[in-house]
Amino acid sequence: MQNYTIMNQLEHKRIERTFKLFVDRHFVSPKKCKNIQEIQFYIKELTEQISHFNNNFNYVPNDAYTLLAEYNFIQNQQIYDNFKANYSYS
Repeated sequence: MQNYTIMNQLEHKRIERTFKLFVDRHFVSPKKCKNIQEIQFYIKELTEQISHFNNNFNYVPNDAYTLLAEYNFIQNQQIYDNFKANYSYS
């Protein structure tokens, strides 16, 4: 039973490294995104990766959810800024 737990932890570490490498190669930091369409593209790609890990390994690295939250925060902030710019009465 203990060997199974260790193997699981090692497999989780491997998946986390694979995810980090993928993000480093293919993603831009959420703060560096210039527009909503770019952020939406990365959100879509990230949700596909999360789904892939969940379906294939029954495990998703916590960093994936953290990164998704960061992209969502920046997206909401840009939407709000666009709203203010378009509908302010000043």
